[in-house]
Amino acid sequence: MPGHPSGSRKFLTFAADRPFALEGGITMHGVTMAYETWGRLDADGGNAVLLCHAWTGDSHATGPAEAGHPTPGWWEGMVGPGMAIDTERWYVVCVNVLGGCQGSTGPASPHPLDGKPYGSRFPVVTIRDMVRAQARLADHLGVARWHSVVGGSMGGMQVLEWAITFPHRVGSIVAIATCAQATAQQIAWGAIGRHAIKLDPKWRGGDYYDAADGDGPSEGLAVARMVAQVTFRSDNVFTDRFGRELADGATLGEGLDLWQRFEVERYLEYHGNKLVDRFDTNSYLIIGKAMDLHDVGRGRSGLKAAMARIAAPALVLGISSDVLYPNYQQRQIQQLIAAGGTSAEYVEIDSPHGHDAFLINLDQVGPPVAQFLDQVGKL
Repeated sequence: MPGHPSGSRKFLTFAADRPFALEGGITMHGVTMAYETWGRLDADGGNAVLLCHAWTGDSHATGPAEAGHPTPGWWEGMVGPGMAIDTERWYVVCVNVLGGCQGSTGPASPHPLDGKPYGSRFPVVTIRDMVRAQARLADHLGVARWHSVVGGSMGGMQVLEWAITFPHRVGSIVAIATCAQATAQQIAWGAIGRHAIKLDPKWRGGDYYDAADGDGPSEGLAVARMVAQVTFRSDNVFTDRFGRELADGATLGEGLDLWQRFEVERYLEYHGNKLVDRFDTNSYLIIGKAMDLHDVGRGRSGLKAAMARIAAPALVLGISSDVLYPNYQQRQIQQLIAAGGTSAEYVEIDSPHGHDAFLINLDQVGPPVAQFLDQVGKL
């Protein structure tokens, strides 16, 4: 929020005479995008790499926790000097998406008409809208063409939209654990989370920003995050880590209690409460809806026609144990790009950790990404 520590963020506010039209027909004024950069842009602008973050990520892809950044970067160990995405070679940019709550215009931002938070007035945005807003930032930074656009999960959705919407501005793409269009099951998981928030009376229809501390929709958001957390890991990881153990040292010999927690429940509650401390509920809803609406074929004569527009060489990474975005979806992306005559490679991460493996198994993610970025640079 304005007045809070900004950390390493930089900000771009769109010019007053350049309103931003959303895919849904709404026009926004005074849009601000928060972003961070690492490295230096070459004189010819050819070494720029865009990182696209996932659902509850932000612009802080790498760097220590500090005022304004309560946690280290979300891809720490992957981005930095001498790392897979080498900031001594590449000019790396990461942008907080439109609709977010970490500096870019979102539901908690002041509405230009009255200065009060948007709240329930904030419009639905799509992945395509997020990418078009990022394109304006690229213009501001002097990046006419990205050497590569890289992202996992929702970040991968942005990667595909970049390559389809702006094929002349993308030199290569790295799409990780993502999909070309959300499936019914993926939408179903999102719908359950939205209903959990809607049922929290403290959500107040989205207009809760004047509530006293502790009187916001924290319970609804926590439950929504608990639901999502189940999809981020695999059954084997949950079983190996928690089994059927009861929490708090309880045993069945002490009598049965309906609300006696299992260890896995305590784990889910921890992650739900952890998100409440750093994320806005309305942003969670807005971004989640954008993911459910994701379909690169919308308005483009279908999926095959849309994917055929990709002209950038592609590296597609899937995860063997991903239950949220199963690896058949990444194989489909690779096959559709290749069918259009564009070079596309598929690499599978062998991990028990499920969807979150792209944030955990950097020993498997880093080498193919580093090699791909290097090879594309020599084409």
